[in-house]
Amino acid sequence: MGATVRKTKQGTSFNDQPLFICYTGIDTELLFTYQQPLPGGASYPLLNSPTGRSVIKQIYKNLLLLAKKHRCAVILDTITWVAHRDRAKQIGINSDQLVTFNHDAIAIMAEARTNYADTLTLLSAQIGPRADAYQVLNKMSVNDAYHYHMAQVQTYSQTDADIITAATLTYAEEAAGIVLAAKSVNIPVVIAFTVENDGRLPSGMTLQQAITLVDQPTNQYACHFMINCAHPEHFSYLFRQQPWERRIRGIVVNASRCSHDELDNCATLDAGNPKELGYQVAELYRHNPQINVIGGCCGTNLNHIEQMVKNIKRHPKVPLSN
Repeated sequence: MGATVRKTKQGTSFNDQPLFICYTGIDTELLFTYQQPLPGGASYPLLNSPTGRSVIKQIYKNLLLLAKKHRCAVILDTITWVAHRDRAKQIGINSDQLVTFNHDAIAIMAEARTNYADTLTLLSAQIGPRADAYQVLNKMSVNDAYHYHMAQVQTYSQTDADIITAATLTYAEEAAGIVLAAKSVNIPVVIAFTVENDGRLPSGMTLQQAITLVDQPTNQYACHFMINCAHPEHFSYLFRQQPWERRIRGIVVNASRCSHDELDNCATLDAGNPKELGYQVAELYRHNPQINVIGGCCGTNLNHIEQMVKNIKRHPKVPLSN
């Protein structure tokens, strides 16, 4: 399986930079560090709060400053992981309000990018699973997923978003539906699967199987795949430089070694060991030449990401073996 090279709306290919950094742990930082209310796990209502909006702006600014300091490219991700119909309905937000929130989430990132125009920055529009991020509930067909997620995909296609990132997906059919929706409106898309401690998706499928089942009906339309919301020790042993792995360009990790069940029941934030995590991510980056997107998910902060970058800058890539 060869690697697909697809340009973002900005015209940037993920091959154009040796290293992109991103941060999808904003939700947990807003909740635990800044003690901001997240109704139904949703961060995007904070866009209507002066305090919440200020915090979000500062987090984006800090990530951009970190990228500039270490001469990296950066991917800014919206806080719209649960900004879709079913999850919004649970907290009393209607479809028109959702459109406004999704547009505003892109606009606040676009403003941050403008302020740091000397740093290559991509705007990533986040889409999360329709149901739970850690278990397979009410599993959809590819067609059902296509129709469900189309509203959010169409909204993003009308914004400055460079890519859509569908994160913490638990099964292949939902991912394929999202890719087909993005393809129908010609917006680039990245798929990020989460895995359990055994390296398999919550559906029980292997990463290789899931990637194949997404790529086949979509003609490899996705820019690439990522692993997110898992600790490196849960999946690092899967990388053996096999051809199918070349579709995985990103690793966006949790700070904690805890399983998803354990994380669901945590009352406090497990920040793990930033230095150790930085070394583990750097080792994955160094030994897998296709990987050039790294970042932090649940429990991480910019300290974790800086430790990753420092370790990566310290050691060069290992050449791909024949």
